[in-house]
Amino acid sequence: MSHWADELHASLLEITGVMNRPDVDVRFLGRAGAKLDRALLPLLTRIELAGPIGAVELAGLVGRDHSTVSRQLTKLEELGLIERNQSASDGRVRLLRPSVSGMKMLAEFARTRRKLMEHVFRDWSARERTQLLRLLKRMTATIDDVLSADED
Repeated sequence: MSHWADELHASLLEITGVMNRPDVDVRFLGRAGAKLDRALLPLLTRIELAGPIGAVELAGLVGRDHSTVSRQLTKLEELGLIERNQSASDGRVRLLRPSVSGMKMLAEFARTRRKLMEHVFRDWSARERTQLLRLLKRMTATIDDVLSADED
């Protein structure tokens, strides 16, 4: 029998594998009625969640190199989905945030995601869903705390 940590690791890899599959993104974008290159989806979503955020920090969050992210950000900007504004604290940094059009697209993504999750978790009780969220948030916070302590 494998150790619980190995099983957790395998489960997390399976989840991220599904979440990172190009075909899943393409189907999601289709359900949302969005005309967007699938490679731009995680960037726009991360900008909403973490924004305002700089391009270098964003590249680190999505695990891509800065030059690739920079090209993709240019596409998002050309599509009118993000804005770049100068940082008040550091004039050399331009912070990214969704534009009004980007926020509309993200709102449609949220509606689509909610419908999908309602379907996926239709057999789970409200209590089970709440417990899952609580434990995932706790796990994330604990991992972040441990990794931050390791940097010291």
